[in-house]
Amino acid sequence: YARADRDLKQARPYGEGAKTFYEAAGVKAEEGKDKTLIICISSDRGLCGAIHSSVAKRVKTLFAENQQLLDHSKIICVGDKIRGILHRTYAKNMLLSFTDYGKKPPVFEDAVTVARAIVESGYEFDKGILLFNRFKSVVSYATTEQPVFSLESITASEKISLYDSLDAEVLQSYQEYSLASLIYYAMKENACSEQSSRMTAMDSATKNAGEMIDKLTMTFNRTRQAVITKELIEIISGAAAL
Repeated sequence: YARADRDLKQARPYGEGAKTFYEAAGVKAEEGKDKTLIICISSDRGLCGAIHSSVAKRVKTLFAENQQLLDHSKIICVGDKIRGILHRTYAKNMLLSFTDYGKKPPVFEDAVTVARAIVESGYEFDKGILLFNRFKSVVSYATTEQPVFSLESITASEKISLYDSLDAEVLQSYQEYSLASLIYYAMKENACSEQSSRMTAMDSATKNAGEMIDKLTMTFNRTRQAVITKELIEIISGAAAL
C-alpha cells in the first residue's frame, strides 16, 4: 500500500494536467451526438472487497438510467475482473479488453498501450467516460466518472480556435497524449484504492479468523471439560457403589 500511495502522488499531475487543460479550454461533449466510449479500470486480482463490483455497478446504473446509452456505446475493460462481470450482460457492447493487468504496479506504458489500442480500433466516439475508483483514504474510495473528449470535441472548442498555431496534427497528438495521461492517472488511483481495500479486507479476515479460533477453542475446552467431568462422576459413582 505504501508504494501504491507514493506512486499515486507522482501520477496525479498527469491526470490533473489533462483535466485542467479541458477546463481552461472549455472543452465539452458535442450535443446531439450519442456514440459513447466507456473505459472501465479494474485488475486481474481479487480479495479486495467491492473494488471491481463497484465499477460494474456504476456501468449498470448508467445503462439502466439511459437505454439510448446502452444502444450507442462501447465498453473497454482494463482487467479480467471487470471483463468477467460485464461480459455476461453486455457482450455486444464490448470493444476491447485487457487482461494480465494488476499483478505489477501500472506504468505509463500500460496506459499508452490501452490508448493506442483505442485509437487503432477505429471507433470514433463522440464522448467518453473513464470509470475508476478514486483513492480517498485507507478505508474509503469513490467510484468516479472522468469525462474523456474526442478530437472533434477539442477542435470545436471556441477557446482552442483562438490559437492559430494549433493545427489538426498538434491537436490530435495532444488528444492521444491526454487520453493516455488520464488512463494512467485512473490506473494509479484504482491501484492505490485496490491495495488499501485489500489490506483492509485481509485485516478484517484475520480479525474474524482470530475470533473464530477463540470461539472454537472455547467450545473445544468446554466439551473436553464436560467429558472429563462425566468420567469423574462415573468413577466416583462406581467407587461409592462398592
